[in-house]
Amino acid sequence: MAKISGKYEVLYIIDPAQGEEGIAALVEKFKALAEEYGTVTEVDEWGKRRLAYPINDLPEGYYVLMNTESKPEMPAELDRVFKITEGIMRSLIISKDE
Repeated sequence: MAKISGKYEVLYIIDPAQGEEGIAALVEKFKALAEEYGTVTEVDEWGKRRLAYPINDLPEGYYVLMNTESKPEMPAELDRVFKITEGIMRSLIISKDE
């Protein structure tokens, strides 16, 4: 039987060189994209944190955790957009279904 919707946890790291306005725009962009496929239950901005190891020679990144309940097509589309968006250092999408 095909899944109608699922719960997902999305964590992504933004390059802090984007500035406050750039970071806010990216957070809103990904929230809007996720809302096209379902609902966003929570967006938790962890802020700038030190990375465990440098990514692209950067020691820090701006972390954002987003919880969604959406169609199963959302993770693939969101991952595709993360890969082509300037300023996204890393991303991880996890299915939270029991």
